[in-house]
Amino acid sequence: MPRNLQLRFLEQLYRIEKQARDKTPDAGETKVDCIRRFRQQHSLPVLNARKTWLDKIAPKIVPDTKLGDAVSYTLNQWDYLTRYTSDGRMPIDNNILEREIRVFATGRKSWLFSDTVDGAKASAVIYSLMLTCRACGVDPLAWLRHVLAALPQRNHEAEIGDLLPFNFSKNPAA
Repeated sequence: MPRNLQLRFLEQLYRIEKQARDKTPDAGETKVDCIRRFRQQHSLPVLNARKTWLDKIAPKIVPDTKLGDAVSYTLNQWDYLTRYTSDGRMPIDNNILEREIRVFATGRKSWLFSDTVDGAKASAVIYSLMLTCRACGVDPLAWLRHVLAALPQRNHEAEIGDLLPFNFSKNPAA
């Protein structure tokens, strides 16, 4: 497929996505349900047309070429690529996640020098918790102060799920 056609296809899907996010829900409908319904009505037909086209050209393309690999990959991953249309909470892409894990990609060289496997695992846990704070809109330093003050007050076997970053803003003591 020529590059400009691929670009127009993606532009169309992102235009539909913007319209879905801007759409006002019908009476008694949640925003999530409204987005899902809009995607089902507008994105799904565009995606189904693309799938039909891919199915049609796949047998005609030489498999061990870049185009053959791209078509094969797209068809093999189709359920994952279109899953966002069935849930209004899912984003159309994973750009947010990609931005967040960039920290890990740029830090890899530093982590090669972790003294122990346990030290590397501890670093991974801390990075994960800090990124979870950021994703939840929680100030990591405030959350860490709260957790470090609360943990010594708890029994060793006590449940600590309420201390996780996504529960911090719900905590009245926070």
